Amino acid sequence: MSDGDDYEVVDSETIFDGRIMSLRRDSVRMPEGTVSVREVVAHLGAVGVVALDGDGNVVLVNQYRHPVRARLDELPAGLLDVEGEPPLAAAKRELLEEAALVADDWNVLLDLHTSPGFSTESLRLYLARGLSSAPDRDGFEPEHEERTMTVRRVPLGEAVSRALAGHITNATAVAGLLAAIHGRATGWRDLRPADAPWPSRTGR
Repeated sequence: MSDGDDYEVVDSETIFDGRIMSLRRDSVRMPEGTVSVREVVAHLGAVGVVALDGDGNVVLVNQYRHPVRARLDELPAGLLDVEGEPPLAAAKRELLEEAALVADDWNVLLDLHTSPGFSTESLRLYLARGLSSAPDRDGFEPEHEERTMTVRRVPLGEAVSRALAGHITNATAVAGLLAAIHGRATGWRDLRPADAPWPSRTGR
């Protein structure tokens, strides 16, 4: 991946600084010398989990997403908002908190830039297998939208069909489901170890 050295940031102004994201205005000198203004949402980054059980079912959570005013089927996922927490530990925590599950086997499935036209957000998707229940969720207490979150298991092929039909629209979920069904069909030959380097991670 190109490092973009031939695009020089000549000025940067913070417009908004929030808890999980900020907005800045960058003036960028293009290779031919012109200067263009780009508005950038700087984001903490996130992790998600494609959790597959021994019967080929994928774990989906359903929760309310206020910006789109809808409940969406999604993968267990969350922000990298705990200081010093490694991404794999964050993924394990999210699977435990959102789905009351732990997993024996972890691999990297995908690395994504979710909206590179305007956001720095990078997301790592893990494949988790060898699932078992952890009903006490290590004392986690849901709050806000998490209080009405539901969890279910769906055959992976059915989940992919729902995505292709437009019934699952969360981008992380769609990418993870498609990667998982491809990975399963090819015997998981392209999986990386769970601690593989994450060169595309940017964050804030």
